[in-house]
Amino acid sequence: MELFLDSVVEEEIKEAFSLGFLTGLTTTPTFMHRDGITDVDGTIIRLSKMVPQIQIEALGETADEIYAEAQRLLGLGLSRETTVLKLPVSLEGVKACKRLADEGVQVNVHLVYTLQQAYMAMAAGAAYVCPLVGRLQDEGHDALGLIEQCVHAVDYYGYGCKVMFSSVRHPEHVRNALNLGVHAVTVPWKVMKGLTENTFTTVGTQQFFEHTRLMTLRVKDVISDFNPTISRGKRVVDALVVMTRGGFGAVTIVDEHEEICGVFTDGDLRRLLEREGEMSLQKPLCELDLKVPIHISGDALLYDASRLLKETQVDTICVVDGKKQIGMLDVQDIIEVTT
Repeated sequence: MELFLDSVVEEEIKEAFSLGFLTGLTTTPTFMHRDGITDVDGTIIRLSKMVPQIQIEALGETADEIYAEAQRLLGLGLSRETTVLKLPVSLEGVKACKRLADEGVQVNVHLVYTLQQAYMAMAAGAAYVCPLVGRLQDEGHDALGLIEQCVHAVDYYGYGCKVMFSSVRHPEHVRNALNLGVHAVTVPWKVMKGLTENTFTTVGTQQFFEHTRLMTLRVKDVISDFNPTISRGKRVVDALVVMTRGGFGAVTIVDEHEEICGVFTDGDLRRLLEREGEMSLQKPLCELDLKVPIHISGDALLYDASRLLKETQVDTICVVDGKKQIGMLDVQDIIEVTT
């Protein structure tokens, strides 16, 4: 199924065609008017150089007028091989279509709302027949049934044209087009961008990134530059200052050789205040019954640190190089680098 972008916005066109596999671009006078484009011819020439194929409107009230407008547009320098002229379906339109098709000009007969209209376009040699699904559905008509009938007619009678599914409103319309076997679909950029989106895919991709980072990053690669340690000769209030400065819920107590003696946590602080009151803030850390901190090597994988945090049910662990602490790893650090 050929995929066309339905737009005249150059930023959208550049972004969409950077995908590398779109067939072409469809435009309408309505798009030109909506975007305030006054130099229509200049815009058409500029857009034609940006895309593999461009489909543009050739309007006129009679077949002669439509034919003359088609020749004028082609005379701007557009290539017959990469340009499709769009004509609203009518008796004069299909008459002009036949004349242009006989001369090797590609025509898209659009604004098709019935199978009879589609048949006249097919018989006239249109390269594309284009029912407007969204507009038909807005009026309560069986637009998908019409598309199915058009595809069947092309296949059954062997017409050399393609059924283009247009007036696409949402990703479900693209699924409808695929299921009905249409030959082409033209899609607004806002809808096209959503064709690869799915909640399960998003969740699965996030999990892949998370697991990859857990299995490739080292603990020392994700810890902050601030290393929350304090001498065992300092007071409890001093430990509180270090904890606050680093944003950690713990501080590691070290001796004169910078080797780990124990750890003091915010839970220890609450229990100490409850037991001994405010005066305990002046208490030397060396007088406390310090716990041996849970620690991990800075060279360990983040996966090992994550598992250790879960097994011990703590939020923070010490990161060491030998007997010395080089930093602290908080559970939030893991969340930040894996999401």
